[in-house]
Amino acid sequence: MQQEDQGQWRNIKVEKARGVKPGIYNIYTANKADKTKEYAGVILYADKTTVYQQIGKGQYITHERADFVKLPESGETKSISYSAEGKAVVSEAALVQKQSRKI
Repeated sequence: MQQEDQGQWRNIKVEKARGVKPGIYNIYTANKADKTKEYAGVILYADKTTVYQQIGKGQYITHERADFVKLPESGETKSISYSAEGKAVVSEAALVQKQSRKI
């Protein structure tokens, strides 16, 4: 994890990736989750207040940590929706399979 400090990027925390592919994730561009929608993708990171999820290439969503009974693990691909009470409901994300057609 890096943070900008006086115009320079500094490493503030280094952890095992736990299934997250190496790369640069601009999670600062993340949008707050709309609790009326469902989001599927890889869980990238969780801090004291927020869970970050990648839902597409360069697309990130933030979920409030307090909405989870049990946090999903970083690197897991999960589907997150919300109950009527506003609590996060975590399930396995459905795999999208491409079907080939023979002509």
